[in-house]
Amino acid sequence: MNGSVSIDPERLIDTAVEAARQGGETLAEALARIPAAVYLTDTDGVVTHFNSACTELAGREPQAQQDRWCVTWRLYSEDGAHLPHDSCPMAVAIREERKVRGVHATAERPDGSRVDFVPYPTPVFDDEQRLVGAVNLLIDRSDPRYLEFLRGQVVRCRRLAASVGDARTSEILHAMAADYEEQVRLAMQVN
Repeated sequence: MNGSVSIDPERLIDTAVEAARQGGETLAEALARIPAAVYLTDTDGVVTHFNSACTELAGREPQAQQDRWCVTWRLYSEDGAHLPHDSCPMAVAIREERKVRGVHATAERPDGSRVDFVPYPTPVFDDEQRLVGAVNLLIDRSDPRYLEFLRGQVVRCRRLAASVGDARTSEILHAMAADYEEQVRLAMQVN
């Protein structure tokens, strides 16, 4: 994954969720345009669609209608413990019908190589607010475009903190900037 445009995960996940809702022939085209690994599941967590970036990140061709919860071969939590697929963030998002954010994980590929990533599992609901599936965006933590996004968030938070007159809001924005800086630091360790 290369390029000069930063990766904004929430915008990309919104694009993927909208594509999932629309479905049809344009779904594969929409997923192919997303510049990061993304896959869809049904309500049981069975993988239904994925893009080529997903294959690249996972180091394997995901098996649509066979893989469940996750497209990676093996999965590990942030502390290095083996993470069963049925306990992964995507499984949590589907079971609890909520977005899961702030998690880091490591995928082991069949060749033994590993990639640290940030998942963005997001349930998809129909017009009546019934769960119809889920979308997961997987961002390689070492991707320079992701680092650019994180650094941009630091600048935005610091700029906003300097411009607000409310001490509590400024404190929150500085804390958010510090969190983004920590994410950059951790991602730089991956490189």
